[in-house]
Amino acid sequence: MNAIAEQYVRLVLAVGEHDTHYVDAYYGPEEWREQVRAEGWPLDEIVRRAGALQARVDALPVDADRLSALRQRYLSRQLQALGGFGRKLQGETFAFDEEARMLYDVVPPAVDEQALAALLAPIDRALPGDAPIAERYNAYSERFAIAPQRIEAVMRAAIAEARRRTATRIALPEDERFELALLTDKPWSAYNWYQGRYHSRIEINTELPLTVTRAIELAVHEGYPGHHVYNALLERALVRERGWIEYSIYPLYSPQSLIAEGSADYAIALAFPLDQRVRFVEEVLFPLAGFDPTEARRYVEISEAARVTGLATIEAARRYLDGRADAAQTRAFLQRYALATPARAEQRVRFFDAYGAYIVNYALGEALVADHVARLAGSEATARWRVFAELLASPQLPSGLRAVEG
Repeated sequence: MNAIAEQYVRLVLAVGEHDTHYVDAYYGPEEWREQVRAEGWPLDEIVRRAGALQARVDALPVDADRLSALRQRYLSRQLQALGGFGRKLQGETFAFDEEARMLYDVVPPAVDEQALAALLAPIDRALPGDAPIAERYNAYSERFAIAPQRIEAVMRAAIAEARRRTATRIALPEDERFELALLTDKPWSAYNWYQGRYHSRIEINTELPLTVTRAIELAVHEGYPGHHVYNALLERALVRERGWIEYSIYPLYSPQSLIAEGSADYAIALAFPLDQRVRFVEEVLFPLAGFDPTEARRYVEISEAARVTGLATIEAARRYLDGRADAAQTRAFLQRYALATPARAEQRVRFFDAYGAYIVNYALGEALVADHVARLAGSEATARWRVFAELLASPQLPSGLRAVEG
């Protein structure tokens, strides 16, 4: 398995030579990257090698050790996705649902516009008026956009509190750390670039308005106990303690991303239950941002209600990438059903263009992780944190979550 894992890492690096987005993180031997670059494998050779390597994994007897068995299944499915992405880079086209299954191990559920409209009913009731719901919601939400000169202070406070809450529940590596960077002109809201050795670079795109609740979401999702903690626990538990070199590399277009994004989105409610989120906004973030604390509860509750729009964003991407809607129609759909501002809708279309079906990993991943944690831990907070931490530190796949019983 270790020999197979090394070949897998080299294949991921080889795909990265053909697509700059593909290798999201790598902290394995640098000479492997240099060797792969020098060898310059063409895509057809990469796809052929991935198929052959997957066949080798599948032919092995299933290991009696639970984590080792998960490792085998993980490598097989990651290799399948690698080969599929290689075919996509060669020009082969896939329907949205087919790409989601091939790369991320899930099929997003079908959803119609009537169901999407029904999800917005609580916001419609909370913000009465004659204007479309999206206009009312965005007019209200943007009252709490953080002034540019206050963004860094708010983000640092949110990350610090997210880290404090996480550290009381999960034993973090002693030397874990992050650096924060504010920038613009990106197709995403924020990004965690994991550097290895428990170190992350967290980048926040300040091109669009950043609201207070969004600051909390990004602090958790990119930092604690989201991507930064996920990568750090994998490095400690699987790379350092078990010597599983395949976890020193993270191919973006793979089933691993659904676990990563889904757990990071689920972590928002785990780290900041609603009432605690209200208190933190009221007592810390609103004063830092210069807003009236008496509006904190209403604001947080309305923002929480708006998190149901993830399904609408997936449906918008499906219609757009399957050619059933053009960019203008997609922007209109996002504004109506995902409550996007015109600028946010434009950014979303850019994201679809750049990342394809990747959008399924957020709302669908969150739902899958939430179901997994609730089924194994119930509603007790300590148990939920335990199951969540075990998930982060294991070689789990989306299709395997329902089958895991502790």
